[in-house]
Amino acid sequence: MIHIQQHKTVPHLPQRTLLESIEDQKIVVQFHCREGFCGACRTKLRSGEVEYTSFPLAYIDDDEILPCCCYPLSDIEIELA
Repeated sequence: MIHIQQHKTVPHLPQRTLLESIEDQKIVVQFHCREGFCGACRTKLRSGEVEYTSFPLAYIDDDEILPCCCYPLSDIEIELA
């Protein structure tokens, strides 16, 4: 499950990126590339773990993730901008 601060808890569907799972719930997330290049979807990871489908090239801090190119390995809590 994905808990989004100030929104709700949403399910994560297998074979989908975190961004796709969030979009399925009609929650708006800023993005451009969907491949980890631009960093527009940069999001704070409050708890849990993710794994990347490909190594992100955009700069992210230690407490940030790129939902466009990762999926959760456990229940996670994120903070959308």
